[in-house]
Amino acid sequence: MDARGAVARISLEAIRHNLNVARQQAPNAKAVAVVKANAYGHGDLTVAAALEQDADMFAVARFEEAQRLRAGGIQLPILLLEGFFNIPQLEYAARHDFHVCVHSHDQLAALERTPLSAPITVWVKIDSGMHRVGFAPEEAETVFSRLAELPAVVQPVNAMTHFARADEPDNRAVTDEQIASFKAATQGRVKHTALCNSAGVLAFPDAHADFIRPGVMLYGITPFGDQQGTDFGLRPAMNFTTTLLAVREHKAGEPVGYAGSWVSPRDTRIGVIAVGYGDGYPRMAPAGTPVLINGRRVPLAGRVSMDMATVDLGPDATDKVGDEVLLWGDGLAAEEVARHVGTIAYELVTRMTARPRLEYVD
Repeated sequence: MDARGAVARISLEAIRHNLNVARQQAPNAKAVAVVKANAYGHGDLTVAAALEQDADMFAVARFEEAQRLRAGGIQLPILLLEGFFNIPQLEYAARHDFHVCVHSHDQLAALERTPLSAPITVWVKIDSGMHRVGFAPEEAETVFSRLAELPAVVQPVNAMTHFARADEPDNRAVTDEQIASFKAATQGRVKHTALCNSAGVLAFPDAHADFIRPGVMLYGITPFGDQQGTDFGLRPAMNFTTTLLAVREHKAGEPVGYAGSWVSPRDTRIGVIAVGYGDGYPRMAPAGTPVLINGRRVPLAGRVSMDMATVDLGPDATDKVGDEVLLWGDGLAAEEVARHVGTIAYELVTRMTARPRLEYVD
């Protein structure tokens, strides 16, 4: 018996291919490869090392993520999408070639009062419609003027924004308004601009600007809820697998699992697979959510528990203990699984715990 727990097999070649797809979509723009949240669950340091010859810059959300990349030997500039949270982070960023997003008056004031040992590159965040962080468009001229007075800031500064609804390409009006608002606020005032996340890269070529920020598409996942990455020539980067650890005869009318929420309508065989919410597989995955065993789709039966889940193999199944189970990846898109669960594929790949091993296949 060769029964193992959950494993995420990561194809670095697929990630390189997906970055190339992004570049083909925006041939005149430079590419900021987004590796936040542990490269969307794919292993940030390994992914960054694999892309260092292909990307122009990396982006992360938090200071600690950038610090880990630098400590791991990554040399490309790293953009802090949330900027700095305190003065020590600002000083460290200046010394280690982190580009900082400046999105608040607190950050702007900190830059004005802090002497830096090295010049720092700033990306001003314009709130063109997302309404989370950023300066209102009408504030932009004042913000740019204040930054222009700072000798430790690389001049001219850059500007960026983030789309709220670019993943709804049939509802273009909101994104078109954001593009127009951003351009009006920044025209002639900045060196470089960046507007497009993965959805923008794929659906809004008129907004590609100087830099694109491909994120989820690097990992073979589409930002559009009703499609799959393969529809855009992307390759799934993660095959999330486990093994069949038990096969049981099961009578019609018998329940399976906690609360007896699923009751078999027939005599069948139940497979127990070595994955659960302790691995990051979603507890809320309902009965009927597919997995792939020996080339065929098999539905979940009963509730997902911490370490195990159960599937209805069917009365004539010949599956054996130790057989591999594909939870998502090649042949079963993460987007499809996410639709069954009622979430998005972003969450599936980023919520994995430390228990599943990451194995790099190329």
